[in-house]
Amino acid sequence: MQTIEISSWSQFIELTTQFEGWIFRGQEDASWSLDTSLSRYLAQYIPDASQWPTREERALRIFRRKAHNFLDDPSVLDDDLRCLALMQHHGSPTRMLDFTKSPFVAAYFALCDVKSDCAIFALDTPRLWRLAPTGHPELTRQMVDPRLKGNFAKYFLFNDHEMLWVGEPRQMDRRLVAQSGTFVMPGVLDKSLDHIINNYGASEDLLQKLVLHQSMRSQAMQELYRMNITHSTLFPDLDGLAKSMAYELEMSWVGYELNPHNR
Repeated sequence: MQTIEISSWSQFIELTTQFEGWIFRGQEDASWSLDTSLSRYLAQYIPDASQWPTREERALRIFRRKAHNFLDDPSVLDDDLRCLALMQHHGSPTRMLDFTKSPFVAAYFALCDVKSDCAIFALDTPRLWRLAPTGHPELTRQMVDPRLKGNFAKYFLFNDHEMLWVGEPRQMDRRLVAQSGTFVMPGVLDKSLDHIINNYGASEDLLQKLVLHQSMRSQAMQELYRMNITHSTLFPDLDGLAKSMAYELEMSWVGYELNPHNR
């Protein structure tokens, strides 16, 4: 995995032109690896990895049995990927990693609450889609597609296929649309995404890590604000609007505060 240090917004803008068709994930700490929330949770609390498939299956089953009480359309629970996306949306640990097709959305998530150097991971999906894991040419993206009934249990739940699937549910919720979002789903939970990528034997790096220096946050956040990339646009609900007020505290409109009629 190639690592690129970025110290200015203009450098970032120039670099993004090289990533046509790639997807991106922003993380607020450059030292964090690419692990799913489910991987982190199970590694911390369930040290016996042989139990992980049973624990994950049970969580899915319980969610399906109870979530219908809060849904206008409970049929979403019948689709494995849509069910997982719904769980992810509402904070449940899942084996999915949120990515976006926009490097600028990824930059926002990396820089928004940054306290040190942060990172954006860029994944070359156009090439990844044409590859299969070394030694397993049958595990193509089309073959393991979790949107097909039975595929999630067959190729993912038992944690025995070192592969990745990238894509979205056939029906996307408002947040996923607003964020130009997509998901990366690993076939194993005990290895990070960058480790699994190595299993594809690509001649060039499929994954690149862009380390954004903390010093560029101020200019970057102003530019993202001008692009209308804020919490209120990325999370189009009351929670998103409320969270966006944090950055509004940082904004200053010259002359506005001095005019009593504007208060």
